[in-house]
Amino acid sequence: MDGENPPRSGRIVGVDIARGVALLGMVATHVYPPFTDTASDDPAVSPAFTLAAGRAAAAFAVLAGVALVLSTRRQSAGQARLSVFLRALGIGALGLSLAYADSGIAVILVYYALLFVLALPLLRASVPVLMTVAVLAIFAEPVVSQFVRGDLPESDLSSPTFAALGEPGHLLAKLAITGVYPVFAWLGYICVGMAVAHADLRSRRVATRLLVGGLALALAAAAASWLLLEPLGGRAELANPAEVPGVGSLPQGWFIDSGLYGATPTDSAWWLAVDTPHSTTPFDLAHTTGTALALLGLALLVARVPLVRPLAAVGAMTLTFYSLHVVVMATGVLPTDPTRSYVLQVVVALAAATLWHMTGRRGPAEAAVSVLPRAARLVQAPRRPAVRLERGTG
Repeated sequence: MDGENPPRSGRIVGVDIARGVALLGMVATHVYPPFTDTASDDPAVSPAFTLAAGRAAAAFAVLAGVALVLSTRRQSAGQARLSVFLRALGIGALGLSLAYADSGIAVILVYYALLFVLALPLLRASVPVLMTVAVLAIFAEPVVSQFVRGDLPESDLSSPTFAALGEPGHLLAKLAITGVYPVFAWLGYICVGMAVAHADLRSRRVATRLLVGGLALALAAAAASWLLLEPLGGRAELANPAEVPGVGSLPQGWFIDSGLYGATPTDSAWWLAVDTPHSTTPFDLAHTTGTALALLGLALLVARVPLVRPLAAVGAMTLTFYSLHVVVMATGVLPTDPTRSYVLQVVVALAAATLWHMTGRRGPAEAAVSVLPRAARLVQAPRRPAVRLERGTG
């Protein structure tokens, strides 16, 4: 990074604002359909998907890496690892539970839990080490995955439930490589966020660099993908339908324009050139890393603007609102019109989060997954030695 002093203690509002924006973006991709006119031979990708698909989820992962460092920097190495591990257990259990809701959403929390476990050895790593792991995850893992997925059990789009624990090998393969959010590649997001957390996130110079540098990375990745697909002929190699894990055979134009499901087809190495949302190619991962950094930089710059404080309140309890969103989407009580459904959820989230923030308490889900880490800290807290009163000798 730039060698500036690390952030002072206290919550960084800009990080919460970025999380709030990412949550609202993820909700949009769940509410709005991917295409505006599915009856057309050439359907247009909806604005919600064009703006938020892939980018919102990636921002969550990058910001999770930031939070891992900020929340554990005052703990010893052993305490930090135990705290994150126990938090991962809570998040994983919540994710397995939410999978029973018939929401149609690929619940991300179990993947996050494994990501946190993989990040344990890196909690005290230096920035160069973190960036080395990030580069390997972003640029090398997709290539390796392209050649090994054919020998792994085929995945599907279902979210893991507690029943999946009965087949641990299949579950690990799904979470790590073949699933919607493959954590071996997504470890790059976490490591980038952890590296960013070593900078002074209260510095406007750092925020500006994140904004400008993130936009530059995102544009460079998109431009490189376009160069390979268009002038160099890659798109023509992907013109025929191909089998996509968990999805089947569908027109490839749809995938290139709107999104994949965590992995590319393995019939052609040209798939590695796309930057399609959730394709987990080097260009997709680099582009969404850039947009996540740009979002964080912008959020840090506007953190003092009063109008964005409700977004910060939402961002301070994203686990709660994400869980509620999954449950509500499964109930069928929301309006069928996507815009009405989305506006209703956004207004309720902003209002409820603002009111809850006034209580000074953590969100319910955040408090629940913190029970075990808090209990562990109490058990490990050193006892004060008893004070002995010595008799005077004179």
